[in-house]
Amino acid sequence: MPPTPRDADRPQELRFSRMERLLGGHPISTVSVDGTTARFVTDPALVRRILVTDARHYGKSELLQKARILSKSGLLAPDDARHRHYRRLAHPHLRTTAVTAHTPLMEDVARATAASWRPGQPVDIQAAMCRAAGRIALNALLGPTSGQTSALLTERLAALSWEMITKPLYGNAARARRPAHRLRQASTHFRTLLARCITDRLNSPGPTTHYLAALLADAGPAAGGALSGEQVCDEAVMMLTAATVTTASVMSWALYTLARHPLAEEKVLKDLAQPADTDTGTDTGIGTGARPGHGHGPPGYTLRFLMEVLRLHPPVWITSRRSLTPVTLGEHTLPAGTDVVFSSYLLHRHPAHYRDPHRFDPDRWLTTRPRPQDATYLPFGTGARGCVGETFAWQELHVLLGVLAQEWRLTLQPGTRPRAAAHTTLHPHRLLMIPQPR
Repeated sequence: MPPTPRDADRPQELRFSRMERLLGGHPISTVSVDGTTARFVTDPALVRRILVTDARHYGKSELLQKARILSKSGLLAPDDARHRHYRRLAHPHLRTTAVTAHTPLMEDVARATAASWRPGQPVDIQAAMCRAAGRIALNALLGPTSGQTSALLTERLAALSWEMITKPLYGNAARARRPAHRLRQASTHFRTLLARCITDRLNSPGPTTHYLAALLADAGPAAGGALSGEQVCDEAVMMLTAATVTTASVMSWALYTLARHPLAEEKVLKDLAQPADTDTGTDTGIGTGARPGHGHGPPGYTLRFLMEVLRLHPPVWITSRRSLTPVTLGEHTLPAGTDVVFSSYLLHRHPAHYRDPHRFDPDRWLTTRPRPQDATYLPFGTGARGCVGETFAWQELHVLLGVLAQEWRLTLQPGTRPRAAAHTTLHPHRLLMIPQPR
């Protein structure tokens, strides 16, 4: 059974033990977050109404302050027209053909990460994954930079990402001065260097096709005009940080899970050693950047393994929205300005949709397939504001896991079992692992 996030550091209303009890009750309950009354939704069909069917009636909520330091100009703009514009701008750099083009980069970063480890020497897995994911994001979205600048950008992005990962979302801990100061400091250090790189790109005569170039050349949507230089920098920080923190958290769980489940590790290694079967229609991997559930047959074991890791440990484990107009949700009529909260962690463990929901079982995905008509599986969200980089993320996870698992066998230090920490992302707390060569 996977570790359950510790409840002691969260408000009583949002402790996992309490939230799980809500699964057997009414689909909409009333909770209080930092003194604000909100509606907690546990019915996947109602969550889909919020995110898809009636999405135009819901906007961003400040109830959970996970994006406080990030951009609100482009993809995170509250205005739907502006959000759609920048989503379309990002899409060419994250779609399947672009993912395929970036796969050699992912493999190079994964091999460099594996080469940096030494037999028997403990590795801080989350720090290593922040550096690996950050380096991939920087090169994919910004393009190549000089060696020294690239290394410094990677380290500063990794430091910022770690502060973001461990940032509490609500309660007194979220308002504490010391963590907030560390986060602002890490953001300033990274942003200062990034702004210098953006200035260099503006002064460079050479053409480039990366996302940063698209932002710099964009004339802006009719609804609001182009982004200023400051906003372009903010947008780049947002994209890079978001891409890094989610991948780092999931990869940390994936490597932890391999160590905890030797049989699953054996099956993953066997699956990775086999070429993709393009004739039978079996989705043995995600080399083409395809999303789970979109192939002609059941997914291969490595993909099932990653799907199960994301089911049990979704990085974005809780989300809030605010109604923009009076809305009807199930049997309730909610006035404009109502905060609604739902948790992918709980939706993924709903006993009505998953047999033995707390058990790690990749083979459940042989018969259980994610369905677009409900919201029982939301590792990357859904609807118009779902993760624009989902296809990229699946491929990145597959490549990193494949290289690292085939190069090293990772074990936990004796007597340790990291607990799950529910902060900005759901991540394993203090995950030190010992590598031994295969």
